[in-house]
Amino acid sequence: MKRHIIQILFFLLIVTGSSAQELNTFFNGTDSFLKANIVDGRVKYNGIKENPEALKTILDLAKDISVSESDPMNYQTFWVNAYNLIVIDGIVKNYPLKSPLDVDGFFDKTKHSVGGKMITLNGIENELLRAKFPNEPRFHFVLVCAGLGCPPIINEAYIPKKFETQLQRQTVLAMNNPSFIRVEGNKVSVSQIFEWYKDDFERAGGIVAFINKFKTSKLPASVEFGFYPYDWTLNSK
Repeated sequence: MKRHIIQILFFLLIVTGSSAQELNTFFNGTDSFLKANIVDGRVKYNGIKENPEALKTILDLAKDISVSESDPMNYQTFWVNAYNLIVIDGIVKNYPLKSPLDVDGFFDKTKHSVGGKMITLNGIENELLRAKFPNEPRFHFVLVCAGLGCPPIINEAYIPKKFETQLQRQTVLAMNNPSFIRVEGNKVSVSQIFEWYKDDFERAGGIVAFINKFKTSKLPASVEFGFYPYDWTLNSK
């Protein structure tokens, strides 16, 4: 019996070590890919289409990687990176195009093999991230939908040991970007992200309170508030 238990533990150690190695390979591959193909928040879709091997290799690896929400940093960083890579892959497969919305069902119908699941982009965002971590509205500033209305994609992978810093940095940048939070006197226009995911920001104290948590020049409590139209123009380089 004791020997049997030792064998099981040994097997689990091997599996865990293998999974950790695959996850590290995924993060490293994602980091190299993004560094080579992202410039100032824009994606070199044409170049990727001509040489898709690196992206294909990363996504093939991601198909069977298993992450548990009991390890939130590994889980969150895997799914955020996976989302962003799948978006890029979906654009490349249909390139050239002017917007992700040119592809029917881009976000809500097309399923992808990733993380041991068959799931849509909306499924990753809403079921695997938002639903499981309802008190983390900063996801909206690191998940990039390929439109210029989204906060810009960065040229590095999100990784567990840096994720809190990366989340904070990208949210601060968005809240202090005058093109993203548009202030004219007492009138403020904000992205429709805040309208579509209002509940996420309400849980964080409300939209104004959330913005002011990160914005250097605070918005007045009596601000006249509105939403500007989302720009779905492709974020191509």
